[in-house]
Amino acid sequence: MNSSSFICCLFSILLIGLNIVYTCDAFQSPVSSFSSYRRISLKQQQQQQRPQSTTKQYHGGIRSILSAEEDSDDQWTEEPDNNNNDNDSPSIIEQFQRWLKSAEGQDDVKTYFVSLFIALALRFTIIEPRYIPSLSMFPTFDVGDQLAVEKVTKRISPFYRQEVVVFNPPESFRDIIVGDYGQSTARAKEALIKRIVAIEGDEVEVKGGKLFVNGDEQDEPFTAEDAKYEFGPVKVPPENVLVLGDNRNHSLDGHIWGFLPKKNVIGRAVFIYWPPWRVGNTGMY
Repeated sequence: MNSSSFICCLFSILLIGLNIVYTCDAFQSPVSSFSSYRRISLKQQQQQQRPQSTTKQYHGGIRSILSAEEDSDDQWTEEPDNNNNDNDSPSIIEQFQRWLKSAEGQDDVKTYFVSLFIALALRFTIIEPRYIPSLSMFPTFDVGDQLAVEKVTKRISPFYRQEVVVFNPPESFRDIIVGDYGQSTARAKEALIKRIVAIEGDEVEVKGGKLFVNGDEQDEPFTAEDAKYEFGPVKVPPENVLVLGDNRNHSLDGHIWGFLPKKNVIGRAVFIYWPPWRVGNTGMY
């Protein structure tokens, strides 16, 4: 496997992990605040509400006059803090709104979206995950296998025999799926995964269950069984490749619908990353 592709895969996985960590941290419930009460005296309340003293001028000078009400015995009362109430705990929506308005929440949102943008950019331009829905590539891939597809080297490196590629099906495949199998147009456009067995200019033939390229029998330890059909000989035209499934007798591949234009290739299969007991790239190269 190309070392640069492997590094891109690891980087993408790390970014996805960061997205999960930041998301979980962002939506933690904020710490609840408890209602508090403060004790004040009635005398202090009265003093806050009235002036300390007033003055009145007489002919003999200036006389200080206290407020009319006499001081009474201190009485204690409780004044609730109207900002909080023990019996009125914040709802999940209110907690989310508080978090969203906080500096920590805004920072987490920015981090999450930046990470998401980088992860999506990697997915659409460098590497993307795919899963296997059928047995057409068995035993190299089993149903449910999830693999990484590298999308960079198709632009800078030629295609080689025996490497596995993911591609958008050509028109000939879509016509067969819709016309002969009665499937929907959307189903006919789903990406496929097959193995390149011949490149442009090669002469290909399948006879006696074996694959021959330019007259030479090919060693194919990754196939499930010998082919039970005859094909060719045919010559691969320019800007095309021929792809076949490893499960030769149970694959709707190039021996039925023809050649694959190279422009339809999405990327090269790099390695299986799930399930854990199938991790690796055995049989892909």
